[in-house]
Amino acid sequence: MSRTRQVGAAVIGLAILYALIGGEYSISDWLTLRSQERVEQATIADLTVAVDSLRRFAMQLETNPKLQERIAREEFGMVRSGEFLYRLGRDSLDEQ
Repeated sequence: MSRTRQVGAAVIGLAILYALIGGEYSISDWLTLRSQERVEQATIADLTVAVDSLRRFAMQLETNPKLQERIAREEFGMVRSGEFLYRLGRDSLDEQ
């Protein structure tokens, strides 16, 4: 092999090595980005499930009168006509 070919082969080898290891987008950077992408894809899948569940609950809340009544009673203390609501505070429970 002539000297020129050896230098050319060395330059090409160094260029390939730099492309794989060094530079702004090296193999290690690419592998790190791929693992981050997998984590983000899993997060997106989890959030999609949560959003779908909340969407179903919102639809039920809009259309199911029994659910509406239960939530109105539990959250807001609403009562029907003729019913009485007794609330016991923490102090009255501690006295017993």
